[in-house]
Amino acid sequence: MKKTTKLLTVTLAMVMAACTLTACGGGASEGNTITFGTNAEFPPFEYVTSNGVIGEYDGIDMAIAKQIAESNGMTAAVENMEFDSLLVALQNGQIDAVIAGMTATDERRETVDFSTTYYTATQVMIVKEDSDIAAATDMADKKICVVQGYTGEICVQNMGYSYEAFKKGTEAVLELVNGKCDVVVIDSATAQKYVGDNEGLKIVEDPSAFESEEYAIAVQKGNTELLDKINSSIDKMLADGTVNELAVKYTEEATAE
Repeated sequence: MKKTTKLLTVTLAMVMAACTLTACGGGASEGNTITFGTNAEFPPFEYVTSNGVIGEYDGIDMAIAKQIAESNGMTAAVENMEFDSLLVALQNGQIDAVIAGMTATDERRETVDFSTTYYTATQVMIVKEDSDIAAATDMADKKICVVQGYTGEICVQNMGYSYEAFKKGTEAVLELVNGKCDVVVIDSATAQKYVGDNEGLKIVEDPSAFESEEYAIAVQKGNTELLDKINSSIDKMLADGTVNELAVKYTEEATAE
């Protein structure tokens, strides 16, 4: 009986130690690897390509993720999933951090910790060139498309307009191209990519309706060790102009294609 009790005590101690290490490391790290969760349907921030900076994944966020890992002597890995699943995967320990053009909202801060802001964006409207939509108020009687879980959906909800949500930005824009909707509300940099890829579309801005939003990297609540590493890297990249260079590079490449 004493032997069994001792064995149980040792086993319990090992389990508790493992749980402690998992909490400190974010839950998904293995050795020197930091696993970032993303939704690779958001160019120029993250998308799939034949030769990405992290495997098949490329974009502003992916380049930032790679530099964060390397500056801390680690290797970056990517888990691609639906946007709505990212924070759940983070809380479950499936991934270490989320970098996906994610806006650091007060609601999200209740369940995760966010890094220093690395990019400020705004929402815009993509319409056909002959559209009569010139402001957000003009969408009142129009068919609106958004991407599920993106800030554009939240904005349209707050305006009280009905809309149709899609899993991917390409699907929403295809609805517009095919004349099945009148407007797509999405991030400005991503909108430039889609307008560049599809003839007959234009961007309509309305600063009075769409406030600027701050993109940041999410980690598990209380994971200060990883958050400090991420913030240190971001601060350096902001200070030496790396983030701005990446934003210009990928945005120009997107609009030139």
